[in-house]
Amino acid sequence: MKRLIRCCLLMLTATAIPLTQAADPESCKNVRLGVVNWTDVIATSGMAQVLLDGLGYETRQTSASQQIIFAGIRDQRLDLFLGYWNPLMTATLTPFVEQKQVRVLQAPSLADARATLAVPTYLADQGLKSFSDIARFKTQLGGKLYGIEPGSGANTQIKQMIASNRFGLGDFQLVESSEAGMLSAVSRAVKRKEAVVFFGWAPHPMNVNLDMTYLSGSENALGPNEGQATVWTVTAPDYASRCPNVDRLLTNLTFSAADESRMMQPILDHKDPLDAARQWLKDHPQDRSRWLQGVTTFDGKPGDSNLRLTAN
Repeated sequence: MKRLIRCCLLMLTATAIPLTQAADPESCKNVRLGVVNWTDVIATSGMAQVLLDGLGYETRQTSASQQIIFAGIRDQRLDLFLGYWNPLMTATLTPFVEQKQVRVLQAPSLADARATLAVPTYLADQGLKSFSDIARFKTQLGGKLYGIEPGSGANTQIKQMIASNRFGLGDFQLVESSEAGMLSAVSRAVKRKEAVVFFGWAPHPMNVNLDMTYLSGSENALGPNEGQATVWTVTAPDYASRCPNVDRLLTNLTFSAADESRMMQPILDHKDPLDAARQWLKDHPQDRSRWLQGVTTFDGKPGDSNLRLTAN
């Protein structure tokens, strides 16, 4: 009997060992996260950091353009990017994928995104409803289209439309700015009931805060199906094999456009993105459980029951 008990104790001890070992090797503890200055990417990246830090990892964000981020993953200076918008960034990302310098997860983190040109609804009511209508409103628009930051995929595609005189836009000028700068310009125009065409997308609180209309008739100029888009996570090519626990979290970390828009509003109201993410996890335990399913802390404990949500 003593021998049987001793045997059972040894078996239990052996079974318990994985729970006290690190889920990932020490080399995975520091997570380097690239972030573009788009509020949706800031929100999802903040959520990823709060989860990772709460599991015992140490996350550092680097804000840069998409080109620099993809090159950073290629050069092993960054590990992750949660903001690959397809098709807007596809032309930029494709060379890195073809050279097997980055890896795109198998399923999107956001399946119901949209990104295309938009106008205030009062302008659509005046007849500017499609891409082919823009040129007729050139005088009212001051010959300007409002885009986002220089080097973005969206701006590149809009510039191509202008360069090729597509939709009669050859004499138009693209005003490049940050997301915040573009939205400020649009808000000023809306207050004055002026004509303005801008790059709009969902998820984003602009869809709630502005009475806006997306233009039709794009002829796939900004992506198929009138700007329908998906958002994906990009990692180093061998990251899943090196850091399987983090990779499992990234695979679980999916969103809806409606939820992301709500996550973004506190950030636009100047709340710290990490504080906003912590509050969301406290208010939405079902998301927390879903995202942490099968995920452990860095030292191998069940993730959901051992997540630490206090700020460092």
